[in-house]
Amino acid sequence: MNAKALDRFLAGVERRALRMAMLGVRNEQAALDIVQDAMMRLAEKYAQRPETEWPMLFQRILQNAILDHHRRQKVRRTWVSLFGDLLSDREASTDQAIPDTVMDIADDPALQPEQLVERGRTRAMIERAISDLPLRQQQAFLLRYWEGLDIAQTAAVMGCSEGSVKTHCFRAVKTLGQVLAVLQPSKESD
Repeated sequence: MNAKALDRFLAGVERRALRMAMLGVRNEQAALDIVQDAMMRLAEKYAQRPETEWPMLFQRILQNAILDHHRRQKVRRTWVSLFGDLLSDREASTDQAIPDTVMDIADDPALQPEQLVERGRTRAMIERAISDLPLRQQQAFLLRYWEGLDIAQTAAVMGCSEGSVKTHCFRAVKTLGQVLAVLQPSKESD
């Protein structure tokens, strides 16, 4: 195993993985835990595998960890609803807002302040729309268009068929397109 190569790989995927996890679970602390756990699993179980396999393995581990989080939250919500009196409000609440700057894109210094504000609003709306997508659509969209995986790779990471990936991506793009269509009239009126 080349420890330096693994460190470089993990450093390279850390920020994107955290963003994906935050969009997936909407909780910064849970997202940090999920990413750290995914990195540890890759290092412990797959460090001996060829470097070329690490991106797919890591994404599969990360996506499974996000799904596991949702499963645990569903079970927890069921118990909380049955025995809500036994838990404090603080313990029962797990959702936190996603930070406004999840998609960390460098701003063009030539833009005017009002253009920067509008760009920030647009990003926030897109981020909310992505985080509001059903989990499988969100995963397919982020893996395909953010991580740049092809359909077969995305299907392998998600553990589903290529047809399912296409369907999830189509639905996600359609929903996000509707959000962008709402944004267009406000930009034309400027």
